[in-house]
Amino acid sequence: MPRIPLTWLAEHVEVPAGTTAEQLASDLVRVGLEEEAIHPAAVTGPLVVGRVVELTPEPQKNGKTINWCRVDVGAHNGTAEDGTPEPRGIVCGAHNFGVGDDVVVALPGTVLPGPFAIASRKTYGHVSDGMICSSRELGLGEDHEGIIVLARLGLEAAPGTDARGLLGLGEEVLEINVTPDRGYCFSMRGVAREYGHATGAPFTDRAALAPQDESPAVDGFSVEVDDAAPIHDVPGCDRFVAQVVRGVDAARPSPAWMQRRLTQAGMRPISLAVDVTNYVMLDLGQPLHAYDLAQVAAPVVVRRARAGDRLTTLDGTERSLHTEDLLITDSPEGERGARVLGIAGVMGGADSEVTASTRDLLVEGAHFDPVSVARSARRHRIPSEAAKRFERGVDPALPRVAVRRVVELLVEHGGGVADVELTDVDRTAPAPAIMLNLGLPAQLVGVPYGPEQVVGALEAVGCTVSSPHDVAGGTGTVSVQPPTWRPDLTMPVDLVEEVARLEGYDAVPSVLPVAPAGRGLSDGQRARRAVARALAEAGYVETLSYPFVGSHQHDELGLPAQDPRRRSLRLANPISEQQPEMRTNLLVTLLETVRRNVGRGLTDLAISETGVVTLPSPEADGAPQLPGAVRPTDRDLDRLELAVPAQPRHVAAVLTGLRDPAGWWGAGRRADHTDAIAGARLVARAVGVELEVRQAEEIAPWHPGRTARLELADGTLVGYAGELHPTVVTALGLPDRAVAFEVDLDVVLAAVPGPVQATPVSTYPAAKEDIALVVPAEVPAGEVLDAVRTGAAASSAGEIVEDLRLFDVYTGDPVPPGHRSLAFALRLRAQDRTLTAAEAAAVREAAVAEAARRHGAVLRG
Repeated sequence: MPRIPLTWLAEHVEVPAGTTAEQLASDLVRVGLEEEAIHPAAVTGPLVVGRVVELTPEPQKNGKTINWCRVDVGAHNGTAEDGTPEPRGIVCGAHNFGVGDDVVVALPGTVLPGPFAIASRKTYGHVSDGMICSSRELGLGEDHEGIIVLARLGLEAAPGTDARGLLGLGEEVLEINVTPDRGYCFSMRGVAREYGHATGAPFTDRAALAPQDESPAVDGFSVEVDDAAPIHDVPGCDRFVAQVVRGVDAARPSPAWMQRRLTQAGMRPISLAVDVTNYVMLDLGQPLHAYDLAQVAAPVVVRRARAGDRLTTLDGTERSLHTEDLLITDSPEGERGARVLGIAGVMGGADSEVTASTRDLLVEGAHFDPVSVARSARRHRIPSEAAKRFERGVDPALPRVAVRRVVELLVEHGGGVADVELTDVDRTAPAPAIMLNLGLPAQLVGVPYGPEQVVGALEAVGCTVSSPHDVAGGTGTVSVQPPTWRPDLTMPVDLVEEVARLEGYDAVPSVLPVAPAGRGLSDGQRARRAVARALAEAGYVETLSYPFVGSHQHDELGLPAQDPRRRSLRLANPISEQQPEMRTNLLVTLLETVRRNVGRGLTDLAISETGVVTLPSPEADGAPQLPGAVRPTDRDLDRLELAVPAQPRHVAAVLTGLRDPAGWWGAGRRADHTDAIAGARLVARAVGVELEVRQAEEIAPWHPGRTARLELADGTLVGYAGELHPTVVTALGLPDRAVAFEVDLDVVLAAVPGPVQATPVSTYPAAKEDIALVVPAEVPAGEVLDAVRTGAAASSAGEIVEDLRLFDVYTGDPVPPGHRSLAFALRLRAQDRTLTAAEAAAVREAAVAEAARRHGAVLRG
């Protein structure tokens, strides 16, 4: 985020004396620039100018020589025994100063960046009453060995003078948050313009074209733009300005004021050539680059990368380039565009880096396509300051002004001489004019803006408003030409936003909508909360996971190549390239949560999640692009509705480890497939639906023999529950025999019966019957249970079955091999009488008969 020193801002706009960073933040927020932080003064306490009056070198036993200094600090001097002022004694290890030099002294009580508090202390046999400071100790640069001598910086002050004001160290710095569409505010020029809008303070555009900027370019260093394959049909580079400066001492330190400003802005001073380009970028908003001219062979060619192109960037990393990358190249030995010098708008290469031996520079200022720069910066993970600005949009009119400013600073502070020749490859085109109905701002914002207000606000932003028709009536249309520094202004609603912003957001009334009368939660909301409550009461911990997945997660679940769950909706701009798709089932993301917890030592888990999945239809067309500020047609709305993929709500849960913990009461119990089935049936019962349990077909990610297919009474599939396949458990690193379920909650809710008629509770006693049936082992217990229920209900005694459950499964003698015994408990009760033994026996016989008819069941002897 940009950092704004007030003194630097004041060079572009009139900032009243005494303005604080807090006041500046309050002014800027009115035009949409929010405060991110206020950075206090870098140095606090008594930092003063001192004059060295004595200097005595004292060699030490460790081979080091220190200087015992007497320093006159004016009104801050000490007091001698006779009451007269005396200089302070200070120990210093540097040797680049002498008697008579004015230096910067941190007296006891000063706090330097770090923070580092200064106090009197005994060292090397003396009491050092302060510290003589270097640039690094004050946060002004990286020079740690050399003490700051004011005369070498062109500064002069009497001993005792406040050095914070002299060096600009007592200034607060405001850091602001800039939205992506306001890239011009990544510069002092842009923020100053907005401050002028907010306060009415006069703004001076220091990037205004000078006469020499408007004159035709003469033959300078040869530059060619060869972008034969632009992405999204937009040229990668539509302007390239270059100029040569010769005889520059590029490695010398930049002036103190420039280093101070760069440090305040959060950048590290490096050398004159680098600091000047960074300074102009921060000042005007135009990223620039300086090449060692001796390492560049004409012509420079701007082109797309070719297969096999590589570049070692300034950070020392060798990078393999993508064919979409826009490159700056040169032509050694006549091979046109053969060598890569840098990734356009992102970072330069090490081959043409400015070094201590550089004397001749080629200064580049260009305008690159924001999309191209953004993709390259993300592809190579280089979030450079230049890329931040280019991807948000840079003023195409700036390159020539910015290059001129860089050249002037290099000549002034580096002793160079600029070539008269200049290169300016200019293929820029004005942005299309926007036709604006003058009544649109009032219509959309709800504030009665007059036509004069609308036109005035747009002209203040920098727009050129022409072709007014019936402006006085406020119903006409005007042609608006956006300024070059506002590439975000492309349609009428953008202009409406500018009018609202400049006229003041506080003028927009706050109107609370009238809440319609209601009856609380909807039926669906109550049902979903009932499900969540039931799971929580059963011991499940509710979680929430992001709905983004990658194809590798489908592989981990063992989904076949043609499985419809692999047909997912791919995001155009995913948060992570490893997870660019929307999930088609809930388990795929819930299992990631389980894996994370297991990896941190939590192996006994029972977690659940309720969320939507996205199921795109292969027949659906893409969503139409709808215009703004007008109501879409019914046909467009229908197409939009059809393009939206189905998003049913699912419920899933996973259990690992122990379901019942071990303790003094005995051994614990491991969760198994029956717990998963019980959890799924609990979800349905919470809303009044009963699920049928069937043997499941083989389907990933479930174990083929320990999984149930869950259906409604009419056979509609609801979901699956059971044990996860061992290969899935291994791939995810889960505890053995992990179990899970996933059901389609929308299908369950659609089956919720209507209002339930309450029935009286019978006061007659219950009769109990137990039935043990021997059936083939391959017959599912659920199907036998269904047969017993059907037979009992069809008995001559009528509807008297109150409860039916399976309570025992047995194999072994005397049950024949290949068979098992299933024991069921029936509880019978009538509403109007006490049941007789004959009636209970009739129910029992009917149940056995139906089980025998369906599955060949026989009573166990």
